[in-house]
Amino acid sequence: MVRKELISLLEKNIILFAKLSERINRANLDFGNYSRAQVQLLVRLYVSGRTRLKDLAAREFVPAPNLCAAFRKMERDGIVLRAVDENDRRNTWYSVTDKGAKLATHFIDMFHHAISIIFKDINKDDEEKLINSFKTMNAILVKMENKNA
Repeated sequence: MVRKELISLLEKNIILFAKLSERINRANLDFGNYSRAQVQLLVRLYVSGRTRLKDLAAREFVPAPNLCAAFRKMERDGIVLRAVDENDRRNTWYSVTDKGAKLATHFIDMFHHAISIIFKDINKDDEEKLINSFKTMNAILVKMENKNA
């Protein structure tokens, strides 16, 4: 049955991606004075752009008060900007400042470097196969996401 094979392959790949992710997490990544969770939030906010707190909380599956706590230090450090919606004071918007964008870009570069180390010994044929497979998988997942949005 096709669905069983799809589910089995997806499960195996999720496990393999988790293992690769752990290798990246164990890499000597210097986040300075920020926790890994704060760095992840900063990067996600940088990539997504200005976002309402409640939308970010829903997307990250984190309660809004926990996000507020995580953002406090970043706000004090001038890398995240918090703004209350003038039209609806119940809404709080978060965005990355120019300083925060530079820091987020730095963290993204660190992440890319850690990934490149994992794949440094892959041969060109396997690399091309992975690239084509990822392109196909990404196109299908985007189509699924757009259909369910």
